[in-house]
Amino acid sequence: MIYVHIPFCEKKCNYCAFNSKIGDATEKNFYVEALIKEINLRGDKSLTETIYFGGGTPTILTLNQLEKIICAVEENFNVESGAEITIEANPGTVNENYLRGLKVLGFNRLSLGVQSFDDELLKILGRIHDSRTAIKTIELAKNFFDNVSVDLMYGLPNQTLKKLRRDIEQIKNLDVQHVSIYGLEVEEGTKFFELFRADKLHLPNENLCADMYDFITENLPALGYRRYEISNFAKKNFESRHNVGYWTGKKYFGFGAGAHSFDGKLRTSNVRDVATYIEKNIPVVEEIVTRRAAMEEFCFLGLRMTDGISAQVFEKIFGEKFFDIFGEVMEKNIRRGLLKVDGDKISLTERGLALGNEVFADFLL
Repeated sequence: MIYVHIPFCEKKCNYCAFNSKIGDATEKNFYVEALIKEINLRGDKSLTETIYFGGGTPTILTLNQLEKIICAVEENFNVESGAEITIEANPGTVNENYLRGLKVLGFNRLSLGVQSFDDELLKILGRIHDSRTAIKTIELAKNFFDNVSVDLMYGLPNQTLKKLRRDIEQIKNLDVQHVSIYGLEVEEGTKFFELFRADKLHLPNENLCADMYDFITENLPALGYRRYEISNFAKKNFESRHNVGYWTGKKYFGFGAGAHSFDGKLRTSNVRDVATYIEKNIPVVEEIVTRRAAMEEFCFLGLRMTDGISAQVFEKIFGEKFFDIFGEVMEKNIRRGLLKVDGDKISLTERGLALGNEVFADFLL
């Protein structure tokens, strides 16, 4: 698995706490050069079945810049035939020619950060596109890609259940293959955080947010989208192979400013600051993953998946019985109606999917 981080955006959104910034053409060129240098330095010819370009807004780069990065990956890794190659895109940064170019470069999955189809909400979020542009982009993308994913958000300022219903209706009409749903989190360092502290951010109350969550989780499956992870819904065989790899503990390379890597035992991260990354990209050892931490991660990452985790697989990996280690945690959360056991499988209940973070915290020994 390979992740490539592109930290540039045309505009910083009001809710965004990701490692992203506005950059000029010169900085982008230097960044691409640094990225290629890192890939050349760390590439080990290993087999990779997924490549994911995230950000930021990767489609803010030119097709020529993306081609250079893809070529560097292909020269330094053994890219599996039929690999899933994803790029995140903003509807305001791509047109028909650009989408055609992405297809030619080998991208076969497009993840569009739509967030909402409501123009008022898009303006509040600080997005650079409007609803019409989002719809047109999705329709164009389907001419080139058989695998299109859309991000939507709920719990937004001024959002109503009626507005959310219209968003889900639009998803039905557009018939994309994958939908990711995110509840708004007001994070420090964002414009929303400043507004929240000044009591100028008018968020839906807890009950309305719960109603929105219930509406989404009931209606997307009714449209043929299987919920395979807490926040992700897909048509049959269109689950994100890359993200499933994270949740099932696969090894991965992360390239770019702030990107993380994991080799099965050691987790490292690159410096977050773009200028520092360009000047001298020094990987920082973040964590040596102990056996105990690996057990915890096996549980709380795997339980994000609706299929859950396997007690037999746990025993095969760690040489200890799952219930000997996590028996008390299981008993507590089964009693609360948050976890269930079906033969070898342990998974979240419907209620547990809504309260996943509470369950995950219990698995920290």
